[in-house]
Amino acid sequence: MPVEEVVLLDEAHRPIGRRDKALVHDAETPLHLGFSCYLLDDDGRVLITRRALTKRAWPGVWSNAFCGHPLPGEALEAAVARRADVELGVALTEITLLDSEFRYHARDDSGVVENEYCPVFRARARSSLTPNPDEVMAWQWVSAKELIAAQAATPCVFSPWMVAQLARLAVRRAL
Repeated sequence: MPVEEVVLLDEAHRPIGRRDKALVHDAETPLHLGFSCYLLDDDGRVLITRRALTKRAWPGVWSNAFCGHPLPGEALEAAVARRADVELGVALTEITLLDSEFRYHARDDSGVVENEYCPVFRARARSSLTPNPDEVMAWQWVSAKELIAAQAATPCVFSPWMVAQLARLAVRRAL
């Protein structure tokens, strides 16, 4: 099986190297390129997923539909479509960039750090979901209003990147 690599970045978000994805996330995670995607259904509901308990960082927390890392040389939109298939078994349509400047740094309770420049996308599901249990342990379709209220009331049960992204997206009325 080939090694999956992530793109390392400098402070100006320019590529400076690559590292094995399995080794990049630890207590001293370098800045690297990722992405997040919010998935909508035909009724305009937003998919939230609960990360599998086997995930290295933030196991068991609720988050946006899926996240990932583009491979070196892979276009962001292609990476979004690839990870949608891997994590949720879903085909996408209408992949739209919502926030090209999102960056975050967070440490989970185990000490694992996320340090990402992380453009945020929205897409529509073109097929039904068949989530990968290694990635997702539960999922639910909710209205944007319900999601924003839930994360405001209990931010600790949601991923820190989603909480920060929703605050930015709410200002722009983008979700």
